[in-house]
Amino acid sequence: MIGLQAVAWLAGEDELLPVFLGATGASEAEFRTGLSDPGFQGAVLDFILMDDAWVRGFCESHDLGYEAPREARALLPGGGEVHWT
Repeated sequence: MIGLQAVAWLAGEDELLPVFLGATGASEAEFRTGLSDPGFQGAVLDFILMDDAWVRGFCESHDLGYEAPREARALLPGGGEVHWT
């Protein structure tokens, strides 16, 4: 659910959505078709998690704790903890 909320939140962020599209190379059409794809939701959460202000904005708009995006990301495809060793 949080992954879908993240996609919806990003879609409503007029200044941030173009940054996501530019960073990922996704088109607006691909963005719309990726809404229900757990892998795409994970990519959106990865993007949001890159900036504390984006995390705060998303979490505060959905009355979520600040750890919720990271916890949700871990449950989606490719979201396992990264081990650098």
